[in-house]
Amino acid sequence: MAELEYLTRITEILAQIRDTQRDNIEKAATQFAESIASGGRVYTFGSGHSVIPVLDIFPRYGSFVGFYPIYDPRLMWFNVVGPGGARELLWLEQREGYARIVLSSYNLTPQDSLLLFSHGGLNAAAIEMGIEAARSGVRIVSVSSLSNYRQAAAKHSSGKKLADVSDIAIDNCVPPEDALVAAQGIPEKFAAGSTVASVSIAMTLVAETGRILVAQGNHPATFVSPNVGLPPNHNEQVFSQYMRNVLRGFEEKVASE
Repeated sequence: MAELEYLTRITEILAQIRDTQRDNIEKAATQFAESIASGGRVYTFGSGHSVIPVLDIFPRYGSFVGFYPIYDPRLMWFNVVGPGGARELLWLEQREGYARIVLSSYNLTPQDSLLLFSHGGLNAAAIEMGIEAARSGVRIVSVSSLSNYRQAAAKHSSGKKLADVSDIAIDNCVPPEDALVAAQGIPEKFAAGSTVASVSIAMTLVAETGRILVAQGNHPATFVSPNVGLPPNHNEQVFSQYMRNVLRGFEEKVASE
């Protein structure tokens, strides 16, 4: 049955991530903890469906201040066709030069890290986020399909793919076509695997980064479920901490210009 095949395949992918990517995940989490502990930020970015792990990192129950999503609604579809539709998004994320404009609103420093998600690792949006951020000394971590990296030709004029602009390239262990389940009689497959894989990697990074910070004596401002039993104003304090850090970043950005 198709449902069993999907669950079997995605379980195999998660096991492969566990068995082959632990070193890179631990290195990335150590880097993120270093950024946060030193007063820097861990920015996160993805376009199209790759924005889903970014949405799930922060604000999300169980995550904490230190992760800063970079959202651009023009790189996130909220319609199928027409304004905000998939065709428009798929066109824009392949255009060179746009990511530099997006990043011009952020004050990037060598204390920061940037976590990039892109299953294919070929579109300009994520690649140029890495290239531009690296110019400010930001350390780059990516999550993409390295099997696609090995088989696909570069699309960007630099000749680079996402893994090429990364200090640490984490493999989502999903095949290039992303979809996992075949139906006899047609060439197309159903049911993508990269979202489950990428969100799982994202949560693993959150867990390990948090563990390292606590082991170092830090107490991350963590967004929690109301079922945890902490004071009712706890999450308001988390939002306030996030806002203070964002405002500090804007002030630093203005002062540097």
